[in-house]
Amino acid sequence: MNIMRPIKRLTALLIWLSCAVIAQEAGVTGDTDDYASDANNPLADITAFNIQNYYIPSLSELDDQNADSFWLRYAKPLGKSWLFRASLPVSRVPTGAGETTSGLGDLNLNLWWKTTLKSGAMFGVGPTITAPTASEDETGTNKWQGGLSLLTFNTTSPRFQWGGLISWQTDFAGDDDAPDAESVVAQPIYYVQLGKGLYTGGAPIWVYNVETSDYHVPVGLRLGKVLPGPKVVYNVFVEPQWTILDRGPGQPEFQLYAAVNLQFK
Repeated sequence: MNIMRPIKRLTALLIWLSCAVIAQEAGVTGDTDDYASDANNPLADITAFNIQNYYIPSLSELDDQNADSFWLRYAKPLGKSWLFRASLPVSRVPTGAGETTSGLGDLNLNLWWKTTLKSGAMFGVGPTITAPTASEDETGTNKWQGGLSLLTFNTTSPRFQWGGLISWQTDFAGDDDAPDAESVVAQPIYYVQLGKGLYTGGAPIWVYNVETSDYHVPVGLRLGKVLPGPKVVYNVFVEPQWTILDRGPGQPEFQLYAAVNLQFK
């Protein structure tokens, strides 16, 4: 059974339903612009659940191959100074000769100590750990990994918000026969509020594989809409991402990033 098929249908249904709600502006409470700057804030002091999907129609050095990565992400403030986030992917990846395999990926956990700087920007730092929870060899590393991540986000301007994430991880345990794993990930974050909950910008993820020297550097342009409901702030967006620099086989040449992000009041 291809487990990606029901997940894709669920994602499409959630996005369609959210867009329908937004179009009708049903149940809107408060000024939408009051919530817009925090809707994409990765350090917001708000419990959040995100449903995200990357569709990758083409991969470098792999003719007629495509891939898909579906993510579930949960964030929870712990007191006033800590933020916990868990991310679990379900991926479909090529295995050669036109074949693909699907399965759970590796679970990533982050814990950030956060503060607000004198400039008004928020800053977080803390450990990151990745557990080898993949159900297939091709969808994970078969390694325990650990490292450090830094995260910042500036919401001092009601129109422009920006920030970024950088993290480093290396393996410390796991399958001795699996390749060593070490990576550096950077994510620039940039948004422009257009009014009435509409916004543009992007949050592409840049990945550098230290072991192989392969890398992937995309840029994104998002169109999103924020809608506050009575108990939940909905954030729905689509973000095409184009690769401008890459090295190595299997790197996304283009990907379509779409999501429904929920923040609970």
